[in-house]
Amino acid sequence: MNRSMPDRTQALDAASRGAADEFIRRARRAGLVDIGYTSVETPLGRLLVASTREGLVRLAFPEERQDDVLDELSAALSPRVLESASMTDAVRRQLDAYFEGRLRGFRTKVDWALTPPGFFRRVLEATARIPFGSVSTYGTVAKVAGSPRAARAAGNALHDNPIPVVVPCHRVVPSVGGIGKYGGQEWRKQFLLQLEGAVAPAD
Repeated sequence: MNRSMPDRTQALDAASRGAADEFIRRARRAGLVDIGYTSVETPLGRLLVASTREGLVRLAFPEERQDDVLDELSAALSPRVLESASMTDAVRRQLDAYFEGRLRGFRTKVDWALTPPGFFRRVLEATARIPFGSVSTYGTVAKVAGSPRAARAAGNALHDNPIPVVVPCHRVVPSVGGIGKYGGQEWRKQFLLQLEGAVAPAD
């Protein structure tokens, strides 16, 4: 008895996925994949995450087109970029746990390859040390990064953070009150701060 068209389509899809997974496994074993990426469904939208052998290198909000992000990674780091569940599984699991309220600190390693050394990187490294449920100010982060008068420059560095959420730029707020601006749109910053209990829910 011949298979129905839906059955054949499903079988072909399964075979295609299997072949793709096997190709990726062989490419990784041969050292041909430098960057693996995947998409993760979250309350903030569908996030693209990308990892190298050193750790998480990029997290992009939905407004950033996937093709543009992959082109950026290819140009800046390596053209050997492939979709890979295995290279991104740890951070995907941690993101799921974080948004479900079961994780207070990311354990995934961070690859700073897209972050230029100097003040910019020191700002993000200082931000990465702000604890869950706490906030700091742009001025304080600038001071910790070695330039007490550079609050505005610290804000610019945070706006261009290539690994938001995991490197928690949402925890940096203005000294005059309010939550301030956010490269991933202010509603996401509000959501993250509320999730962590750092601000009261909006009316």
